[in-house]
Amino acid sequence: MYSANFTKISRTVLVALVALCMAASGVTARQQQGKTAIRNSADAERLRAHIAYLASDQLEGRKTGTRGAGLAAEYVAAEFARLNLLPGGSATETRRDKVEPREYMQAFPYIAGVELGKGNLMTFTSRPTEAAPSSAPVALDLRAGEDWLPLGFSANAHVRNAPVAFVGYGITAADLNYDDYAATDVAGKIALAIGGTPDGDNPHGKFTRAGEMRFKAAAARAAGASALVLIAREDNFKDDKLARLAFDNTGGDAGLPVVVVSRQAAARILGLGGAPQLAVLEKTMLEGGAPAQRIKANLNTDFQGPRRGVALIISTDVVRRSAPAANVVGILRGTDPKLKDEVIVVGAHYDHLGHGGQGSLASREGEIHHGADDNASGTAALIELARLLSAERDKLRRTVVFIAFGGEEEGLLGSSHYVAHPSLPVEQTVAMLNMDMVGRLKDDTLVIGGVGTATQWRPWLERTNRTFKVTVDPMGTGTRNSQPAGQPAGQPVSQTSGQTSGRPASASAHAPAAGTKAETPVVVTGSNGRVVATAVPVQRFTLRLNEDGFGPSDHSSFYAKRLPVLFFFTGTHEDYHKPSDTAERINYEGLARVADFVRELVGELQSSDARPTFTVAKTETNARSTGFRVYLGTIPSYGETTDGLKLDGVREGSPAESAGLKAGDLIVRLAGRDVRNVYDYTQALSEMKAGQPYEVEVVRDTQRMTLKITPAARK
Repeated sequence: MYSANFTKISRTVLVALVALCMAASGVTARQQQGKTAIRNSADAERLRAHIAYLASDQLEGRKTGTRGAGLAAEYVAAEFARLNLLPGGSATETRRDKVEPREYMQAFPYIAGVELGKGNLMTFTSRPTEAAPSSAPVALDLRAGEDWLPLGFSANAHVRNAPVAFVGYGITAADLNYDDYAATDVAGKIALAIGGTPDGDNPHGKFTRAGEMRFKAAAARAAGASALVLIAREDNFKDDKLARLAFDNTGGDAGLPVVVVSRQAAARILGLGGAPQLAVLEKTMLEGGAPAQRIKANLNTDFQGPRRGVALIISTDVVRRSAPAANVVGILRGTDPKLKDEVIVVGAHYDHLGHGGQGSLASREGEIHHGADDNASGTAALIELARLLSAERDKLRRTVVFIAFGGEEEGLLGSSHYVAHPSLPVEQTVAMLNMDMVGRLKDDTLVIGGVGTATQWRPWLERTNRTFKVTVDPMGTGTRNSQPAGQPAGQPVSQTSGQTSGRPASASAHAPAAGTKAETPVVVTGSNGRVVATAVPVQRFTLRLNEDGFGPSDHSSFYAKRLPVLFFFTGTHEDYHKPSDTAERINYEGLARVADFVRELVGELQSSDARPTFTVAKTETNARSTGFRVYLGTIPSYGETTDGLKLDGVREGSPAESAGLKAGDLIVRLAGRDVRNVYDYTQALSEMKAGQPYEVEVVRDTQRMTLKITPAARK
């Protein structure tokens, strides 16, 4: 316990004395300076203004490739220009009197959607057979957009007069011991599958993943089908979700034609008496797993699937439409002769889901998904940090690069592009700090990922998280200084450390985190022996620390390059990926506190003479972990591919590393399955068994090679 005696004293002098006492108790000079500059604290009202615009109806959810996303990028670029940051959108950066916002834009390839080409054709044919010699031949042209439609991820191809095989739900799930293709030979045939899964409409059923359209397509291709035809679930074809020609940027095309057909046309292909009998078939499958005898009894017909003589001609022509997409990059150059070429990256993604679709958890489609927390909050904090640090540009030793990423919701497209085409050499990057969903601080809990990626992170986080709750009674009207050591004094007049050290009141007016060891307070007493000021050490946040450097946001792209990362997150909530994630639900004072916390960590990186020491982080389970029984340790790229699965990284000590796989490898075949994209890869992975060796073929630097990999059991 530290104390000082005095008689009459001004509040200003008292604050200075408290600061000196805090210094004596172990607070470093650099920390004091950062905590005593009121002008350098994050401004909650500025954050509110940024989010009010970014999450407004005008920007329509900021889906990558749309006008709204373009407006968001222009807004960030204009803020960077106003702060006189150097533009990092091109390979060169120059300081000029006037910089155009477009110069901060780093464009990357993006497919915004698809449209029908002129070559789409589907014809149903039926000819007499030995079983039905008297049936008349039929040739019926189905109308694209009314009777059928290719899916947005369909491959463009022509399949002529191929027989049709009914494959139930069209699901293969080895981990569930379920395979709709096991009893049916579909090699060279067109697979016809009903919509949905054996779980019915349960969104949390065990077949949810396997029932996704991409995985159904991968299962059909793995079984040797020449095309996959999915039956619409709505009686009115145009009301069906699959009849909207949607597209996502993960995985490229399916590697075979994938189309949806109306219920009326599907009933005809199946030899049923119309859509009502098709509904009976679906109900029977859902209730009884589709044994042939039950279907026959319920339909009062000898249903064995499409009869011989039934064939389809399918030509698919899907035209992809590119759209502008960009990261926004601003640079503050360091001033230290030795350290100015080293780079600290501070990032956040600005894109969201637009009007819903892929990734949305809304009950209905079409509403604006405002994305106030995800991730207008991180983008606003990024802009605010650029403002705070630009005011201290002459004191920055290392260069700071601020990046607002596009395409994060589509599979980390923007950050993946940046690390491959950095504004400054990626090997000069000492650390990347990423903010994603930092606007819903609750119970002072801050989640930080990537703590295991550098040896310095834990002590720096612990030091940054320490502050003081200061109680001030200038007249000494409270209790005499008779408390036992370690006990706080009376507090008739209270000032938080925000008022005495430049931090907003909400930033430190809270109790120590659960489990925190009590520390000795700093006490100042008057000449009458009464306590006039007390500074009690507390923690600013309850920190929940995660070791892993990989995770569901843009820091993963940097960790894959073996760079230290930290990921800041205030937790998920019921508005996640829904239209209700709106600006009025943000905790702006909490967001300001998080921004200040990140700023002080940037200060730690600036003050250290040595760059953080990269370490390989322990793998930890996250919300996107798979349900597979085996583990390979690969980090797939979720960007579009059609010629294999590119690896962003390989975990150290994993089966993939033992097999010799490396970041940048293109997996083209795994466990006997051709791999064109992440869905083919996932399908092969689901069929593998722990402890059993498999061949994996990769392309590395144009050379094709075959390696052996033995999956481990997933813990």
